[in-house]
Amino acid sequence: MELSKSKFGTKNYLVVASMLFGLFFGAGNLIFPLHLGQLAGGHWVPAALGFLVTAVVLPLLAVLAIAMTHSEGVYDIGKPLGAWFALTFMVLIHATIGPLFGTPRTATVPFTVGVAPMLSKGMQQTGLLVFSALFFLTAFLFSYKESKITAAVGKLLNPLFLLLLFVVFLIGFLNPMGNAMTQVATAEYQHAGFMNGFLQGYNTMDALAGLAFGVTVVTAVRGFGLKKDTAVAKVTAKSGVMATSLIGVVYLALIVLGSMSLGKFKVSADGGVAFNQVVTHYLGAAGHAFLAVLITVTCLTTAIGLIAAFAQDFHKHFSRVSYKQWLAFMSFASFCTANFGLDTIIQWSTPMLMFLYPFSMVLILLSVTGRLFNYDRVVYGFVVGFTTLPALMDMVASFPPVVSASAFGKAVVSFQQSYLPLASMGLGWLVPALVGLAFGLAVHFYKVHAGLGVSSGVMED
Repeated sequence: MELSKSKFGTKNYLVVASMLFGLFFGAGNLIFPLHLGQLAGGHWVPAALGFLVTAVVLPLLAVLAIAMTHSEGVYDIGKPLGAWFALTFMVLIHATIGPLFGTPRTATVPFTVGVAPMLSKGMQQTGLLVFSALFFLTAFLFSYKESKITAAVGKLLNPLFLLLLFVVFLIGFLNPMGNAMTQVATAEYQHAGFMNGFLQGYNTMDALAGLAFGVTVVTAVRGFGLKKDTAVAKVTAKSGVMATSLIGVVYLALIVLGSMSLGKFKVSADGGVAFNQVVTHYLGAAGHAFLAVLITVTCLTTAIGLIAAFAQDFHKHFSRVSYKQWLAFMSFASFCTANFGLDTIIQWSTPMLMFLYPFSMVLILLSVTGRLFNYDRVVYGFVVGFTTLPALMDMVASFPPVVSASAFGKAVVSFQQSYLPLASMGLGWLVPALVGLAFGLAVHFYKVHAGLGVSSGVMED
């Protein structure tokens, strides 16, 4: 018997929202906002607003896009452009937040921040090998039963993480290291705090993760007995609002904590170092152990979601390989990549993020507003088509110097800066995407006025 939405009580909503929070909130979500607070200093307010756009609003829209289009994953979001595009987009998203960059980072961040400081330099590589092996084995075991993911993340790991994080906030705000509003900002945040915060939000990868987690969330919601697409969509949307609202509050607290830390410390090399400094300042030697547990728990919840979403989506579209086999592949591949180290992973992930984020943003917005133009493939085609070249240029410009400083890289950057508005801010794709939208809507409404058919790639109710 199907559970009606009216009987889907507050407790169930909280469990799903807690699961969503745990899936989203991982390695980058803890360290990037803290570091942003240090970089922005007294200018933390505009930086925080920019960060919240790409790190909270956009992931929420991704969840709403999944809900409103009754999608079950990232494949369905790209489907209006055809099966070939949808499959390519799905593979690229899962590869980026999966075994190439995002998922390995869930192991390297807790190791680098929580475990590495307690090891000698000679033991660092061996330590990472052992830690990452145990980490991904644990994530694999938690993800082995699809039906158990909600309980593992929503009922156990995420509440534990929130309790530990609350302790950090309680101590930090009762005993502030300095006044957040009076700290000196770094040069780039003194006049462009909002845009720099906006681009820092890319690093969380949550807009991409929001699309990829669609299949995991829908599976979890249906596990409560809901079957109808409309009911599943409403529960998913409401739980998404609850989860991302809490994430936004946590981000603001981390940013302020980072800014206050400048009263005692200089701007750190990265957020991991900053978090280590803060916790050690308040908790002394015990802070290292506390930090290791805190970050490991939050990164484990995200790793579980990422490898499960990868296995669920790939099994659905490449069904000859079972869910458990895809799960094992994802876990092993992420383990291998993790052993290249955190710095290498971050350095090479940025170009892919600069390439994929524009596509993700336009597809999310088109999905959310698609009812206005009946999800017409023509509109999708013009917007994505006009976004492609600028996104490729952003990717080339953000590669490590071996590519970006080459003759080809310099030529691309020169063309980009000369002819694409906002390119210097990493938004060279925005104006072309808007031009594509104008063309697409013009063609759409001409077809409607002329009585021609509209081709939609989204399932109707």
